[in-house]
Amino acid sequence: MRKIILASTSPRRKELMESLGLPFEVMASNADESIDQNKPLREEIENLSFRKALAVFKDHKDAIVIGSDTIVTLDEKILGKPLTKEKAKAMLKMISGRSHEVITAVSIITAQGSETFSSRSIVQFYEMSDEEIDEYVKSEEPLDKAGAYAIQGLGAKYIKGIIGDYYAIMGLPIGEVYHRIVKYL
Repeated sequence: MRKIILASTSPRRKELMESLGLPFEVMASNADESIDQNKPLREEIENLSFRKALAVFKDHKDAIVIGSDTIVTLDEKILGKPLTKEKAKAMLKMISGRSHEVITAVSIITAQGSETFSSRSIVQFYEMSDEEIDEYVKSEEPLDKAGAYAIQGLGAKYIKGIIGDYYAIMGLPIGEVYHRIVKYL
C-alpha cells in the first residue's frame, strides 16, 4: 500500500482520516495560505488546498498527499478564525438566526496526477441570545475555529439544520476522500 500523507495539522482532519482505518502520516504544509477575496471564493479555496498538498508532495513524490482547507462565508465574505473573545462574539452575532456557507476544498496529489474538488454546505443557526453567545465564548471553543464554532462540539446545540456533508463542515468530506484515494492505493 502506498503511503498516505495528510498535509494538515488540524486535529479534526486527523480524527476524520483515522475513521478510514488506513495508515497515514500527518505533515504540516508550509504553503502560502493567502486568499484573494476579490476572486471567486470556491476557486480560491481549491487553489489553497492544492498549494498545501503540493508543498508536501514536493518532498514525498511516492505518496498520496491530501491537502485541504475550509472557509465559512456569510454574504460572500469569509468569516475567519477569531483569535479573541470579542471577535468570536461579533462573529456569532452575525451568524445567529441565519444561514451561512461552508466550503471545504480537497486536493489529492500522486505521481499519477492530481485532482481537486470542493464540498459546499449550508449551515443554519438558531437565534442565539447574548447570554448564550457569552456562555459559548467562555468555553473558548469558538476561538481559532472558522466561523467561531465547532459543529461537532458545544456549538452543536445552536445548529438548526444543514444541507450538505456534515464531515466537510468539520473539515474533510471523508466519504468522498476515501472513494477518490482508493484507486491510488
